[in-house]
Amino acid sequence: MIRILVVDDHPVVREGLVAILEAQEDLTVVGEAGDGDQAVQQYRDLKPDVVLMDLAMPGTDGVQAIQEIKRIDPNARVVVLTAYDTDERILQAVQAGASGYLLKGAPREDIFRAVRVVYRGGSLLEPVVAGKLLNRMGDLLRGEPVEEELTARELDVLTLMARGLRNKEIAYELSITERTVKFHANAIYRKLDVSGRTEAVSKAIQRGLVRP
Repeated sequence: MIRILVVDDHPVVREGLVAILEAQEDLTVVGEAGDGDQAVQQYRDLKPDVVLMDLAMPGTDGVQAIQEIKRIDPNARVVVLTAYDTDERILQAVQAGASGYLLKGAPREDIFRAVRVVYRGGSLLEPVVAGKLLNRMGDLLRGEPVEEELTARELDVLTLMARGLRNKEIAYELSITERTVKFHANAIYRKLDVSGRTEAVSKAIQRGLVRP
């Protein structure tokens, strides 16, 4: 039996995934999690064979959860199942260590196949996902400038930075951990190609990303 941890912040989606996975003779769901922090803890406790991971979740998101799980176990096998098909999110998930990437709405047979392929040590990307990833990697290899868009949560953090809030205050405002704020801040600095908060806010105002 392939032991699976299902991670999604929508209970109805989790219930649906559990139902279709449990209907397969070789698949069993050993745990469920509604956010990234729960996913990491469940992974520690249950040691599943495969994690089926959403990306957009409150608090610690899917990419961060994948990174933490891979730190705990470099051999962890993760399949992303998400609504996000942007080049940036795909690249982030693959760089974090995901071996599979499917879009919500994929046929259930594709989900089963992805779990089985990743369990055996392989990788599987939906054709549209693979195409976006190859195009993005091609741009990077050719040295062409690639403009990285800020995620909605990164824009939230940046907006609060522009208001002068500290990390602890931003964490409180957004109901996330201070560690998560730091993660988003570092992503913002990297994407805007700046060295710190003041420069990030200045550049964001110049670009019209936030209002002064």
